[in-house]
Amino acid sequence: METRCTRTRNEAAPRLRSEVARGIVGALPVLAAVIAYGLVLGAQAVQKGLHFLEVPLMTGSNYAGGSEFAAIGLWASPPPVLLIVGITFLINSRHLLMGAVLTPFIRHLPRWKALSVLFFMSDESWALGYADTLRRAGTGQRPPFSLGFYVGCAGVIYLGWLGSTTLGAAIGPHLGDVEAYGFDMAFPAVFLVIVAGMWKGYVAALPWLVSLAVAVLIFLLVPGAWFVVAGTAAGLGTAYCRAKPR
Repeated sequence: METRCTRTRNEAAPRLRSEVARGIVGALPVLAAVIAYGLVLGAQAVQKGLHFLEVPLMTGSNYAGGSEFAAIGLWASPPPVLLIVGITFLINSRHLLMGAVLTPFIRHLPRWKALSVLFFMSDESWALGYADTLRRAGTGQRPPFSLGFYVGCAGVIYLGWLGSTTLGAAIGPHLGDVEAYGFDMAFPAVFLVIVAGMWKGYVAALPWLVSLAVAVLIFLLVPGAWFVVAGTAAGLGTAYCRAKPR
């Protein structure tokens, strides 16, 4: 029995390493964009008055780029803590939907592994992991969710984000207005790439389109970050109505 278990572990290790390597390679196309807007965030943070060490502490523990940009934009002395917390919650509310989509595929994992998957979930790692899960499910591979692939892509994106924000904090005081270099365009560009990679036609994209339309409308009419919650709720409602048996 012991020999059989050892042999099983020895066979599983190369497969895991192969999947991790596949995840790293899969994340490389978006890594450049992550590094670009990580540099912008780190530079803006120290220019707003954050200490060099506070930047990696924030980006490594919160790990949500959109809300971190919002927090830095609102930063003052003293900082409006309640406002920053509220805006962070509103912007990160999309992760509720993203986590709910992944949950059926990671339900079989031990709790600590499932929680780790959700902690290291960013827009990029979620899109890569979910697309790979759908592909594996379509070809009959079991389990559909490859933990090794996810570890590879999520790990390299996390390290890229942490490293680039730290580097941005180090060189930010010497750069001046970092937006003048155009790095901030990487943020919307990577989202366009994600959407293009998951595009399956207008019918399948109806929840996205409704979510976009509602978010834009609320953004124009209501101050604050309520457009994030409104867009998320509209997309969820549309998806639910389409999936509901008639």
